[in-house]
Amino acid sequence: MKKCMLLLVALFALVGCQSNESKGNDNDSKNALTKVTVVLDWTPNTNHTGLYVAKEKGFFKEQGLDVEIIQPGETGADQLVASGKAEFGITAQESITQARVQGVPLISIAAIIQHNTSGFASPIDKNIKSPKDFEGKTYGGWGSPIEKAVLDSLMKIENADSKKLDIINAGDADFFTMVKKDVDFAWIYYAWTGVEAELRGEKINMLYLTDYSDKLDYYTPVLTTNEKMIQSNPDTVKAFTKATSQGYEFAIKDPEAAADILLKAAPELDAELVKKSQQWLADKYQDDAKQWGEQKLEVWENYANWMSENNVLEGKFDPENAFTNEFLPQ
Repeated sequence: MKKCMLLLVALFALVGCQSNESKGNDNDSKNALTKVTVVLDWTPNTNHTGLYVAKEKGFFKEQGLDVEIIQPGETGADQLVASGKAEFGITAQESITQARVQGVPLISIAAIIQHNTSGFASPIDKNIKSPKDFEGKTYGGWGSPIEKAVLDSLMKIENADSKKLDIINAGDADFFTMVKKDVDFAWIYYAWTGVEAELRGEKINMLYLTDYSDKLDYYTPVLTTNEKMIQSNPDTVKAFTKATSQGYEFAIKDPEAAADILLKAAPELDAELVKKSQQWLADKYQDDAKQWGEQKLEVWENYANWMSENNVLEGKFDPENAFTNEFLPQ
């Protein structure tokens, strides 16, 4: 979320220098695996479990792929995927929407989580139970125009005065650090930070965006590739998406085993947090969709319309070209 709209200018510039090199086709051997890279949007967490499962269980290998999973570093996933320096990545719908109006050829090929599970969290003693209670409070964020637009729109619904809200840039400080200082509430994903609060015994109030607007029920995170990859290597895209789908289906059916696989790949993570987060997310990955990864045109249209209405999207956006379901298993 924090990187959803940063560095778009650099992203656009990188598109022009997209690599023409193929990263793994070995013409000398029919049995050679095609090497591809998938870039995470953040450090490993339960949003990414399906990828690690697909790798550990051999689903990628069964599809003829040798997949490297890497963290974004200073160069974000969007930049690497758009420029062709990586074949696949993880980002959010808002990031792709912003990118495409600037001509950046990112395409979403699967929704990792079917509904938006993010919202505004606050310690229970702050008594923030609705957007009306944002008045007189301090919000800690990362300096994105999207944040102010969302806060303003929610407060407007409750006839609250957004001028009475103080917004500060808290950088990369985590929720628990912020609210022990000068911040009253922050934007979190419940599957990770909310679950962590439960484990810490720290009671919070959670205001989900979807409780206030259907237009804010966008896909976050999503799996991405670029237009050139789809045009030149559709079989690789299909193979990758199929194996990834198998990985998330496994995590849905057996969250405990899936958590163990994630912990094996990222042993630095807190085991109790991973296991409880995995349980919480198990029925959220697919939720009410016909299959894992499915995306709906109306979701892309609704959120883009919301962005335009709230002056955080400039330019013409074509939602039909921003995503595809064609590579999901039939």
